Amino acid sequence: MTDLRKAAAIVGIHEHPARFAPDKSELAIQAESVLKALEDAGLEKKDVDGLFSSSMGIRMPSLPLADYLDIYPRYVDDTSVGGASFEFHLGHAINAIATKRINVAVITYSTLARSGGISIGTGGAARLGPPTLAPSPDSFEELYGFTTVGLYAMLAQRHMHLYGTTSEQLAEIAVAMRKHAGHNPHALYRDPITIDTVTSSRVISDPLHLLDCCVITDGGGALVLTSREVARNCRQIPVWVLGQAEALAHQGAGKRDLMQIAPFQTGGPALEMAGVTHKDIDMAMIYDSFTITVLMTLEALGFCKVGEGGDFVSNGRIQLGGELPINTDGGGLSSNHPGMRGIFLLLEATRQLRHQFVSSPRQVPNCKLALVHGTGGTLASRHSGGTVILGRD
Repeated sequence: MTDLRKAAAIVGIHEHPARFAPDKSELAIQAESVLKALEDAGLEKKDVDGLFSSSMGIRMPSLPLADYLDIYPRYVDDTSVGGASFEFHLGHAINAIATKRINVAVITYSTLARSGGISIGTGGAARLGPPTLAPSPDSFEELYGFTTVGLYAMLAQRHMHLYGTTSEQLAEIAVAMRKHAGHNPHALYRDPITIDTVTSSRVISDPLHLLDCCVITDGGGALVLTSREVARNCRQIPVWVLGQAEALAHQGAGKRDLMQIAPFQTGGPALEMAGVTHKDIDMAMIYDSFTITVLMTLEALGFCKVGEGGDFVSNGRIQLGGELPINTDGGGLSSNHPGMRGIFLLLEATRQLRHQFVSSPRQVPNCKLALVHGTGGTLASRHSGGTVILGRD
């Protein structure tokens, strides 16, 4: 097998600062992000030969974006598997770069979920129109009015039943994310919260409380990935892609336990590709649509045994200054969650590996290796998972 470690590097990034942007279009946010990410890298539009995009609201997103930017990429990928799309894109771009098909790839995303009033998580299938009887798995569930938060609540209930996990342990995750958001001037919510604040917030779907659920925002971002040769001449230090794995998971027509989630399939291969172990990882960016998402993902990735996630996330272990700081930007629980958050995980991991916050408590000291895991779809149903290992020289 071809060794793809350090075949490509992230050399430019930009996160759009807006959390509510009713005056913007999705294309405008994407274009601004792409241009600023290229500027960050010291590159120009004419250098881009690969375009990777996903969208909640734009059909075939790369077509209008290429037109809007006036670029002519020779490699295009609109893979859309939910929030993990961008971790998938990264893997696809590495292969395209390694085989010399492209030299400079842009990965980008934007949405107007907040200003558009999209009821992500609680709106159910009804927000997409009346149930259909199409021969698809959804048609068996839509009739019963399932919601995203309801499916995650089932996971939380099951985890509590099997392993004794408590609401207070889930709240530890929300408290850590809010603490980190306090160091991020762009985060939607920055005021500190306590475990009691979380468990006293209203129940959305038992046992998940309001503060166990991600925020809904507008937003977008972009990153620039280049070949080794191009990276060496860019403005920023290269952040190397060392490992990547992707997977789809589903219930197997009822034959598979809903607790069997995609990171079981991706964590080991990504670490093996990178040639590192869990103990080598300095920080992690874990998709946090809900607190239970984080807990179960950490277990499935192998940071702790299944059933021990509640203890693992407690006592400050996942906070800045702890053994494994996660989501140092405040995550989807406090900073932003514009529908598909996977790209923001890559952006913050890159900032940490650049040591961009050396004068701030937000910086993970001497950060050299980061693990990123994106989730798309819904864990208790059909979903995707993408794990990436990033490192610096």
